[in-house]
Amino acid sequence: MNDQQRPPAVNPVLRQVQALPEKPGVYIMRDVRGDVIYIGKARRLRDRVRSYFGSSRSLEPKIRALAEQVTTLEHVVTNTEAEALHLEATLVKRHQPVFNVRLKDDKHYPYLKVDVQNAWPRVTITRRVEDDGARYFGPYASAGSVRRTLDVVNKLFPWRSCTKEITGTDPRPCLDYYIKRCIAPCTAYCTPEEYREVIDQTILFLEGRSNEVKQHLRTEMEQASDALEFERAARIRDQLTAVERVTERQQMATTTPLDADVFALARKDDEACVQAFFVRGTVVADTDSFMLDGTQDASDREILGAFAAQFYESATYVPRLVLLSAEPDDREDLEAMLRERRGTVVEVHVPERGEKRALVATAEENAREALRMHHVRWIADRDNTESALTVLQEELDLPTRPERIECYDISTIQGTNTVASMVVFKHGQPANSEYRRFRIKTVEGQDDFASMREVLTRRFKRVAERRRAELSGQTVEIEEPSPWDEIPDLVIIDGGKGQLGVALDVMRDLGLRDVPVCGLAKQQEEIFVADVAESIMLPRTSEALYLVQRIRDEAHRFAITYHRKLRAKAATQSVLDTIPGIGPKRKRALMRKFGSLKALREADVDEIAATVGFTRRLAETVKRSL
Repeated sequence: MNDQQRPPAVNPVLRQVQALPEKPGVYIMRDVRGDVIYIGKARRLRDRVRSYFGSSRSLEPKIRALAEQVTTLEHVVTNTEAEALHLEATLVKRHQPVFNVRLKDDKHYPYLKVDVQNAWPRVTITRRVEDDGARYFGPYASAGSVRRTLDVVNKLFPWRSCTKEITGTDPRPCLDYYIKRCIAPCTAYCTPEEYREVIDQTILFLEGRSNEVKQHLRTEMEQASDALEFERAARIRDQLTAVERVTERQQMATTTPLDADVFALARKDDEACVQAFFVRGTVVADTDSFMLDGTQDASDREILGAFAAQFYESATYVPRLVLLSAEPDDREDLEAMLRERRGTVVEVHVPERGEKRALVATAEENAREALRMHHVRWIADRDNTESALTVLQEELDLPTRPERIECYDISTIQGTNTVASMVVFKHGQPANSEYRRFRIKTVEGQDDFASMREVLTRRFKRVAERRRAELSGQTVEIEEPSPWDEIPDLVIIDGGKGQLGVALDVMRDLGLRDVPVCGLAKQQEEIFVADVAESIMLPRTSEALYLVQRIRDEAHRFAITYHRKLRAKAATQSVLDTIPGIGPKRKRALMRKFGSLKALREADVDEIAATVGFTRRLAETVKRSL
């Protein structure tokens, strides 16, 4: 047979695909080095895996990249799809494949352990759940989260923290007894039953059943009082007060009791964060947030489905209800997996209205805030900040490292109450004392370009005058040093080429051409600089991009806060100014007493009439006008 008659070679991976069974299971993809790069589940293994190797035009970029790297396929057949989901979550946590959505550092997540099999149990932190008869609570997102919980529990419930052997024959207790952190089983100051009661209350509290704890303590306190054991009753009273203070700080979740976990997703660029609320009864008993890896090109459905499977694969408790911010992939399989773990029916639901929807919305807001704070903490790390400043200098071709960065933003609505903000970052950290706010004075209507021109001129006019004086040989005396005398290493303008052009014109007119200026366009996070036609696109995970985004967002926050304040003040003034008999003095008296126009509207005539300088007739006029 010649070469023309010989059939084309078959991709070795496709041969492996064709050998896969039409059964549910898990497939494992490895690259040329033998590393696991992706793990997935399927109702029918052959059909699912074959879809990765279809026409490249119809495949998403992530799938194309994955298919190009696969050299070896492995699979595990399971009896059900729920078993496949459980196995997938287990293997993803073990191998951490780069193409899978996965919990960051999941194998290191800590738990609280109560060694109830011990005669005198303790509560400790562990990173491994074992089948040893102990009670485990978690996982917690970080060591900080679990240590805060441990500290709260130890303050509320006096179990021992020591590791000594308990014989009850010690001559005296340690300091923990005197500060009410232990009831001293070492000196036989308590019975085994009394100590076990403390542990039982601790477990109830960790389960989120704080109402049962409080009821038990009230009953115990009353019994001690009736038995004339006033010292013991006083100790229980103090403990009950402490528990009530902690539970009062827990957020009210619903008016009807729930046993639910709430998970909401927030995303920005290639990063994702899931906020968790653990609702027990009518309150949020605990919260935590989890950062995720491998979320590029993944849908919200895929991310939430993968997170839930991995979280519950190692979670020590499964509630009756799981509320999500988006419908997960394979919801039925997830419910089957959770039902198997709990032993009863578990509902996975995406609420659209009512208290449950409000709860998910609150979780979404907290997820966004957690993602923002992740960026802030990341930037606050000195090594990251130093690296970010160095990268920024290289990417923008700056003459020096930008140790002082100023950013400007304009805020207005339909040309009313236009304001601007100036924020300052020194060595990558916000210098709040040098922030400034501007009310636009010379621009009528909405003209962001003219407003930016005014702000930059006002900011740098003093610097330009001092420089001209120095160049002409004049002695410049500075009575008191001011941040306005400092020249920034970089000026960031919130906007694209148009705003940058205005800023460059101002610097040229003031003779400050040497001050580096760039524009940051929010839509694609493009950076524009002078004399370069193309924009600069920093990598999505770049330290420098995190830093400039943080600075830009801070400028926007500072501007919008000032704008809202002026708008509210203008609204109050305009309404009260139209009421006959209300002049500046009476207007001040009203605002001092009621604080806001909303409170004034809700006040009755008698309350308004009791204001200094008011009669009942004038109060009635105000009430009618409002």
